[in-house]
Amino acid sequence: MSSRARARPKARRRRRSRWPIFGGIAVVVGLVVGILVASGSFDKAIKELTLPLEHEDIIRQQAEEKGVDAALIAAVIDTESKFSDAESSAGARGLMQITPEAAQFIEKQSGGTTFNLDDLSDPEINIRYGTFLLKELLERYDGDKAAALAAYNAGPGNADKWGGAGLSVEEIPYPETRAYVELVLERQQEYREKYASELGYGGG
Repeated sequence: MSSRARARPKARRRRRSRWPIFGGIAVVVGLVVGILVASGSFDKAIKELTLPLEHEDIIRQQAEEKGVDAALIAAVIDTESKFSDAESSAGARGLMQITPEAAQFIEKQSGGTTFNLDDLSDPEINIRYGTFLLKELLERYDGDKAAALAAYNAGPGNADKWGGAGLSVEEIPYPETRAYVELVLERQQEYREKYASELGYGGG
């Protein structure tokens, strides 16, 4: 018998020996998933992965103070930055992607005099500024969320040109802005449904 022939049974034995290991891993994974599902942690983990929520105390406080829907604030944060301290190529910074120019305008309008660009990395300041901007835009467009969100994304000049307070989502000519507005409105409903208690709606 050749050495090659003698080697074959050993190779088969090695392959067979792997299966108990994989089977054991599958059992452990199944047990862990079962425990997570039973405790509710699995659903919570999936929800937080697909629809994250952080700084809900700040969001609730700003929503109450400025009269802006908490779920809308969360939806804008999710769409703009996925709750991360990001910086865009245009210089917009933080959770709600505030530009330095917008921040300086908001600081002046709100009576502040100590604004520093690095403040935009502070979640409390960024959410406060972003909510202030949303409030201003909603008031400018008589509560029309499509127009306000279009202005938040593409600037008030474009939102005015596209129809202002009478603007509907379908009338937004920029595909990127239209997709942005559609996503924020969709996320707003999801946040209201999935994080009702966290965002101050009661129940949950």
